[in-house]
Amino acid sequence: MMSGTRLRILAHLSKYYGNFDDKWNIPREQSLPGIAEALGVVRSAVHNPLATLEKDKLIISKNAQVTGKDSRRRKVIHITQLGLETLSEADFPEQIKKFRHFGPIPNLINLHGRDTEVLDISNVLKRNKNILLNGLPGIGKSSLARVIAEKMMEEGWTLRWASCNNDTDISAIAKMWLKQSGMYSSKAISTAVDHPRNLLIIDEIQELDNRHINSINQLISDTALTKASILIIVRAPSPFDNLIEFDNIRLEGLPFEGAKKILPSNIDNILATKIIQSLGGHPLALHLWAPDTQLPEENDAVQEYVKSTVIKRLSDEGIKTLDELSLSPLPLNTDELFSSIGTDELDNSAILKWHSKEVELHHLIKNVRRSFFTQEKTQEFHSEMAKKWAKKEGFRAIRMEAHHRLQSGQKIDSDWFISNLPTLVSKDSSAAAIIFEQAIHNSDEEIFREIASDIALERGEIAIASSHINSLSDGINKTKRLARFARISGNVRLAIELDLKIFNQLNPIEKIKAQINEIVRLHDDRLPGKMPPDLINNLKKKIKLIDISSLPIENRNVASLSINLLQNSIALETQDLHSAAVSRGILESQLGYDNQKLKIIDLRSRLAIKINDNVSPKAIEDARSEIEKSYNLLNKLSLIHMILEALGPKYPEWIIQLHSEISEEYLPEDIATYRRLSAQKWYWKGILEPEKKLSHWREALGKFKSAECSNAANELLKLISNLI
Repeated sequence: MMSGTRLRILAHLSKYYGNFDDKWNIPREQSLPGIAEALGVVRSAVHNPLATLEKDKLIISKNAQVTGKDSRRRKVIHITQLGLETLSEADFPEQIKKFRHFGPIPNLINLHGRDTEVLDISNVLKRNKNILLNGLPGIGKSSLARVIAEKMMEEGWTLRWASCNNDTDISAIAKMWLKQSGMYSSKAISTAVDHPRNLLIIDEIQELDNRHINSINQLISDTALTKASILIIVRAPSPFDNLIEFDNIRLEGLPFEGAKKILPSNIDNILATKIIQSLGGHPLALHLWAPDTQLPEENDAVQEYVKSTVIKRLSDEGIKTLDELSLSPLPLNTDELFSSIGTDELDNSAILKWHSKEVELHHLIKNVRRSFFTQEKTQEFHSEMAKKWAKKEGFRAIRMEAHHRLQSGQKIDSDWFISNLPTLVSKDSSAAAIIFEQAIHNSDEEIFREIASDIALERGEIAIASSHINSLSDGINKTKRLARFARISGNVRLAIELDLKIFNQLNPIEKIKAQINEIVRLHDDRLPGKMPPDLINNLKKKIKLIDISSLPIENRNVASLSINLLQNSIALETQDLHSAAVSRGILESQLGYDNQKLKIIDLRSRLAIKINDNVSPKAIEDARSEIEKSYNLLNKLSLIHMILEALGPKYPEWIIQLHSEISEEYLPEDIATYRRLSAQKWYWKGILEPEKKLSHWREALGKFKSAECSNAANELLKLISNLI
C-alpha cells in the first residue's frame, strides 16, 4: 500500500499534468520547495518519497525554467501516465474544485494541527461575526485563514481575499475584493459586499503605511455593519485598536501531533519532542529546521534560532539576496533583484514567501535580519539601492528609488521628486501619497506639503488635505487649495469668494486660463441629460466676458481653441445645429481636418441628431467602430457615454459590455478632466447595472465631489436618498 505522503505528492502533481514538453514557465508548485509547501512539510521530508516515486516511474524529473524565477533552469517534477493511473486506482479523494472567489488567494496547503481552530473560527464567521486573527510572524495565520476559506467555500460561501503591502490603500483592497479599479468610497465598497455568505479577508494588514490607515479603518468599520463576515489577519501589534465589532483571537504554536507531521517521518518521538519544544511548535521555525542545525535551548526565542542558525548557514550569495529583500518596501519579481543568485538557496531554505511571480522574505526572517543592521549601515544600503534603481526605467523603478532615497538619510533632492511627480501620481496615487508624506517628515520644504495636499484633494481625502493646507504659509498657493477644499466640501459660496480673491492676483494670461477652466468645470458639473436652460445662459454669458485680444499670439490660439470647443459643445447640447456647424468649421481650421478631436466632435454631432426620436444606426455603428480602433482611454469612454445618452433608456448588450470592460481600466486622478469623466462613468454603471446601483452611485458621489462638481453631487445625492 502506497504511503499517504507519496499519494499526496501524486495528487498535487496531477494538477499540472500535460506540460512535460514545456521548457519555460513551469509552475513553482512542481519544484521541490513548491511540493513541500503544498504538503505542509519540511523540504527534507519529501526527498525519500520523491526518490521512491521516481524509481517506480510514477514521476520524472527534468530541468526547466520556473515561473517567477530568473532564466536559469531548475529541477522540476512531472507526474507520468503511470503515476496518474496509480493515483486513480488508489481512489485518492483529493480533486480540483471550482469555487466563487476573488483576489490573490494563496495556494492551499496541507495544514497540520489546526483542526480545532479551523472549526471554531469558521463557526464564528458563519454566524456573521468578525474576527481579528493575530499572532507572531510565521505562526501560520495566513495558512489557517486559507483552509478556513476553503471550508466555507465548500459550503457555498463567496471568498474575497485582499493581501496588503506598503502601498495598499482602500482602492487596492476594493480591486482585490471586487475586481474593480478606482473605488475610494468606503460606503460604496461596503455596499457592494453587503451580502450574506460573503467571507471578506484582509491579510498582512500590519504592512499598511500610516498614510492609509484611517481610510482603511473606516472601510473596516463600514463593512463590519454589513451581512458579510470579515477575517482580518495581523501580526502583533495591530495598527487598529478600536475594532469593536471583532472577536480577537491569538494563534499560538502547534501541539505535538500537528508539529510532528511537519518533520521528516523517520524522526523518532524523542528527537521530535526535543525539536518541537525547542522551537515552541512554531510552524515556520519547524519548516526552517534541518537535520544538521543546532537547536536552541528550550524557551529560547524563535528569533534567536533564526539569527544564530538559519541565517548563519547561508552562503555569501544567499546573504546578498537576503539583505536586498529585507530592506525592500515591496515584494519583488526575481528579475528585479540586483542580487538574484541567492534566490534558489533562500527558497530551498523555506525563507521566501511567494506571491505569484513576486517574492519577499517571511516577515519573521525579515525582522530578524533587519536587527543585524545599525542605522548607519541601513542608510548606506538604501543609498546604494537608490543608485541601482536610478539606472532602471519606468514607474516601478521611480517608486523604488524614491523609497530608498527617503530612507538613505541624505538631503532630499526636491527637484528629482517634483520632476517624477507626474509619473508617480498618474500610475499609482497611493504610492505617491506615501512618498510625499514621507518627504514632509524628512524635509521642511513647503512644496512637498503643497503636493501632498493636492494628492489628497484629488483622492477626495478631505481630512488629510485639510491638515496639510492648514500648515501652509499664507498666500495665493494656500488660497487656491482652500478654494478647492471648499468646493469638494460643498461650501460653494466660500469657494466663489476665494476664487475671486485669487483671480484679482493673477496676471492676464492666468486670468483667462482661470475663466476657461471655470466654464469647463461648470459645463461638466451636472448629471447626464439635457442641459438646464439657466446653465446654458450662464455659460454663454461667461464666454462672452472672455477677452483674448490682448494675449500673445501663442496664448491667444490656445485660448481660442478652448473657447470654440466649449461653444461647439453647448451648440450640440441645445440642438443649435447652425452654431455647431460654424464652430466646427473654425475648429477644423485650428486643428486640421484629420485631427482625432474633430472626429469625436463629428461623431457627437451625428449622435445628437434624432429623427422621430431615433439616432441614425450608421452614426451608432461609426461611433462603435471608432471606440474599437481608439487607444485613447479618454476618447473611448467619452464616446461610450455619448452613445449611452443618445440611445437611452434602452441600451443594447454590446454597449453595456463595452462600458463594463473599459470601466475596469485605471483612470488617473491627477487630471481634472479624468476625475469628472470617472464620476460620469460610475453614474452610468449605476444605470447599466441596476442591481448594484446604490454602490455605484455612492462611488460616483465621492468622485463628483473630488472633481469639484458640487451641483452634480447634490443632484445625485437626491437620487441616492430615494434609493435608500
